[in-house]
Amino acid sequence: MNILISAVGGQGAVLASRILGKMAQNSGLDVKVSEVHGMSQRGGSVVTYVRFGEKIHSPIIEKGTADIILAFEMLEGARYVEWLKPGGTLITSSQRIDPMPVITGAAEYPEDLEERFQALPIHYKIIDALTFAKEAGNQKTVNVVLIGALAAITNIEEEKWRTAIKEAVQEKLVGINLKAFELGYENSKSMKTNRKNNEI
Repeated sequence: MNILISAVGGQGAVLASRILGKMAQNSGLDVKVSEVHGMSQRGGSVVTYVRFGEKIHSPIIEKGTADIILAFEMLEGARYVEWLKPGGTLITSSQRIDPMPVITGAAEYPEDLEERFQALPIHYKIIDALTFAKEAGNQKTVNVVLIGALAAITNIEEEKWRTAIKEAVQEKLVGINLKAFELGYENSKSMKTNRKNNEI
């Protein structure tokens, strides 16, 4: 399984990749995690590769080979959608975070992102992760809401995901993060989607 995480700095992409890694390890799989591009300051684009299976030799995901892109922001999903293989799945938050060129007026935020996704040979799901994160009790849990949405379309046991979250986050934050996971998991079926089969 090849998963590319694309986010804006400060959204918790590293924690999301850690949860994925722990879930894979707990399932007895070989796993490789690599942050291939990132900006330490908030606002920069961050990309992380997570690969797991029986034996993984390289942490790198080539263009056109990702099974899933987990995007924490719509434009970040669009930036890296070409990494998806044909028939791959994009799961993206509907959240909009203007990049610096938009903030400065040098560019406009594209308004046709969903139409672009529809035109590609991929499946996609859009979830209002920010609203669910706030419902869970902390808007910073957008990342775990999206992990829940991802978990819902896999055949991996739900409890393995819960265990990975418990191991990856601070003890005092476990409850909020498990709630965020549950909201993403339960609402996955109500996302906008062009996928006929809801499981991968």
